[in-house]
Amino acid sequence: MAVRTVRSERANATRRRILDTAERLFAEHGVTAVSNRQISEAAGQGNNTAVGYHFGTKVDLVRAIVRRHNEHIERRRLDMVAHAAGSTDPRDWVACLVRPVAEHLAESGSPTWFARFGAQVMTDPSLRPIMYEETLSSPSLLRTLEELQRCLPELPVEVRLERGDMTRQLIVHMFAERERALAELTTTPRASWCDAATGLVDAIVGLWVAPATPRQRPKDNR
Repeated sequence: MAVRTVRSERANATRRRILDTAERLFAEHGVTAVSNRQISEAAGQGNNTAVGYHFGTKVDLVRAIVRRHNEHIERRRLDMVAHAAGSTDPRDWVACLVRPVAEHLAESGSPTWFARFGAQVMTDPSLRPIMYEETLSSPSLLRTLEELQRCLPELPVEVRLERGDMTRQLIVHMFAERERALAELTTTPRASWCDAATGLVDAIVGLWVAPATPRQRPKDNR
């Protein structure tokens, strides 16, 4: 039993090391530019097939990284959703989108790589569905999006979809840019992740409550 426990602990430590290394390399170089062999070597594994042994394919590895972080983000968002229950203020629901991610990054230490990793995945057409599948299976995120839509019933469906895309792009790429700046020790517009989240919430609320210009009918040139 003791031997089995030691082996299990070693395997778990190896998995964590591989996940940490893969996340960093993917964030810095892009997912397609990094091979499983490079990850194994950088993680200090003598066996170059260690990634495949512990995780399977690169897609499986990417999914494991996403899930590891989403578990922490989900717990934070569930608490925020519970506190926001019944609110008709879009700001409360936008905060539920933004702040759990910012708080997770703030408490992950420095440097972090998850924001840049997420940006790399979201710009890769073959990997983007993984992020969608994992995040949209989140009960707290689905509830947040439903409540945000309920606060703005006057918006046409196509405008809601468009602003949802804009919101996702802002969260992913603004946090990735801040993370990159912190890693490179360059100045950032906001002093902390909390302040950065506040600025982003302000901007996204403005986006959602902005008036929607009525769609113009195409001219008939006949």
